[in-house]
Amino acid sequence: MKKTSLLYVLSLLILLFIISTLTNPVFAQNASEIVTRSDEKMRGQSSSFELVITTVRPGWSRIMELRGWSKGTDYALILITAPAREKGVAFLKRGREVWNWYPTLERIIKLPPSMMNQSWMGTDFTNDDLVKESSIVKDYIHKLSGDTIIQNRPCYKIQLQPKPDAPVVWGSVLLCIDKTDWMELHARFYDEDGTLTQTMNAYDIRMMDGRLIPTRFEMIPADKKGQRTEMQYRMIRFNTALSDEIFTTDYLKRIRL
Repeated sequence: MKKTSLLYVLSLLILLFIISTLTNPVFAQNASEIVTRSDEKMRGQSSSFELVITTVRPGWSRIMELRGWSKGTDYALILITAPAREKGVAFLKRGREVWNWYPTLERIIKLPPSMMNQSWMGTDFTNDDLVKESSIVKDYIHKLSGDTIIQNRPCYKIQLQPKPDAPVVWGSVLLCIDKTDWMELHARFYDEDGTLTQTMNAYDIRMMDGRLIPTRFEMIPADKKGQRTEMQYRMIRFNTALSDEIFTTDYLKRIRL
């Protein structure tokens, strides 16, 4: 009788463990898989999009509009469509190389790696943020560090540490990724000394082209009171057919609004 009871208890524990494994993604996913799924959700195999970027400073603000195209993790093209002063300026990423096109100068300028952590067009996003020159999937070591709740959504907390010799601008990153829909809802960026530099929050979750995603992102610098930059999607389409030809420097010089 005791042996039968023991077997019953063991069987019940095993069953509960299996159920927990199936219903709780922590057991089914490691940190790298979670980061990969989140990254792929916002990228798709390719995408085309329209953004509005609002830069807020004490006493003034500025609105900039742009269009963009991406293919995988290696190709990205961004074209500024407003305001008139920056209209036509474009940015191209191919692998680890990034170029700027300035129509008024009729010149292409290649960005050195040292410029990737600099402000993009006077915003609180970096050049690296906008063209995603570094990869949170490939260039970092990922580690689950706990759970949290953001906007009433259970989230994973994942620590990112740069791999040796990885071409990244941050000393470390903390990501908070929604457990159900794999959305990155919060991120903190630290320098090499471990000092908080930037905080990113994501809002306005809704369906766009069949995917539930945040459509508004806010970047807040840690040491500049009253300063922030907001990036909002007007439109995004995933897995669109894009030719490799548009991700070339020749096309960059010919791009039109």
